[in-house]
Amino acid sequence: MNVIQTLIITTALAGVAGTGLGGLIGALLQKNSNRTVSLLLSFAGGVMLSVVCFDLVTESIETGVGIGVVIVSVAFGVAVTFLLNYLIDRKTNPEVPHIDSKHPKTADDLDELIHSDHLEQHQAGNGSKFELFVAGIVMACAIALHNVPEGMTIGASYASNNGVMGSAALVLAVLIGLHNIPEGMAVSVPLITGGMGKAKAVLITAASGVPTIVGALLGYWLGEIGALGLALSLGFASGAMLYVVFGEILPQAILMYHSKLPAFSAIAGILAGLLVIFG
Repeated sequence: MNVIQTLIITTALAGVAGTGLGGLIGALLQKNSNRTVSLLLSFAGGVMLSVVCFDLVTESIETGVGIGVVIVSVAFGVAVTFLLNYLIDRKTNPEVPHIDSKHPKTADDLDELIHSDHLEQHQAGNGSKFELFVAGIVMACAIALHNVPEGMTIGASYASNNGVMGSAALVLAVLIGLHNIPEGMAVSVPLITGGMGKAKAVLITAASGVPTIVGALLGYWLGEIGALGLALSLGFASGAMLYVVFGEILPQAILMYHSKLPAFSAIAGILAGLLVIFG
């Protein structure tokens, strides 16, 4: 099995299988526990933070391209991810009644994070086929926006280890798969509630994880160009993930479950990441 095949299989398990499993759980239960999802998200966010800061960024610096290039690439990853999220939110939020001036300036539910609430709103209002199509595309873009940089971190880490599945890439794949389970639940439940068959909803949910593979191939390709490409790939993916963790996952986890436990869960995730990286 060559490098590309291994990378595709690994990211397919993390993205497609992880999201699909979440979709299956959502189809069977058609509900989720905010407390469980909150702690799961914050723990995954902590591990991602640990791997990004103590492994990926460090590897980017060690390419020797200069600290300035690394900082700029990380900042660029943050800026691009924030801007794309902002544009999607600006389009969808005014169409969802409960998102008003009193609503937190971040998602407080997984439905909001991936904008399945926007699709559900059009379904409930008997929107036209075109409106439903646009809402579906917006949701797909929102999911891709999270999954592509997640995949890039795996691909770039894979490239930095000369095409060998290192501990960082393996941990990222496992954690991304874990993180995708509650996202999958958030995709399938509104689809089923809107009248879609369970099997079809699970298949569509699993398909929403495909951008992870695209991101992994992109990250690996950039990393194979040379030291500069590897630094840019690692830096951009790290910046995108830092925004996702600090701008979305952790704020959302705390809003979903008002407690100190999400903070302790995130700290536990950071320590778990350190154990895997240096253990």
